[in-house]
Amino acid sequence: MSFEDILKKYFDRAYSEIDFVKRTYASLKKLGFNDDNTIAATCICRDEISQTLRSIIKHMWGEAFNLSSLAGMFFAGKTGLAAAMHHAPLVDGKERYVFYALPHIAIDADAKLGVCRREGREGASTACGALAAFQKEMSGGKLNLLMDNEDVEQSLIRMRLLREIQYGKVPDLLELTKITQAVIQADLENTIKKVVDTNKSDYAVITGIQIHGPESNYIWPAECYAVVNGNKIQLKVE
Repeated sequence: MSFEDILKKYFDRAYSEIDFVKRTYASLKKLGFNDDNTIAATCICRDEISQTLRSIIKHMWGEAFNLSSLAGMFFAGKTGLAAAMHHAPLVDGKERYVFYALPHIAIDADAKLGVCRREGREGASTACGALAAFQKEMSGGKLNLLMDNEDVEQSLIRMRLLREIQYGKVPDLLELTKITQAVIQADLENTIKKVVDTNKSDYAVITGIQIHGPESNYIWPAECYAVVNGNKIQLKVE
């Protein structure tokens, strides 16, 4: 099975990173968002192979506030989100923010999930490495659920994601990545509700999964919407 076959098998639609960011920018521009009046914020994995997406967002929206953690988890909390908001342009008495929040997974040329190649390294590597390590621990039946102050983010990943996994079940990496996407979105939205004043601000939430292919990267879009004047508007990424 080819990369294209496995991509279609597991993801109903996928766009190149450039196309995805261009499409979301165009949809949001119709709602009053643009690179002059909006600050973008990214919540993606720290992995260097994920930074292509951050670079494209920077090209379209300008410098973006970094909310990222391992696996793209949203651990910045109210303080981090408020900081991003306070850096937004104030245009006609209103601030605007767009949040891109996506975990990632790799598919190699042999259609193996979670496997990628890294420049300068022999053999196969994994993506997302943090999620793969967590999945391996679950498969082995050994999980350290204590906070490790020398490994804070990975400790938080275990504690947060286990809340969404049925006791005794071990999801594969693809399922775990989709669980992670839903968790990142839920945690971001929960914090937005507590921090953003929609009487003074408009915002957009762009979620999905970043997919690393053997030659280039893609985005599977999940929930994508804007809140303008307090009204939620679904974005069409087509």
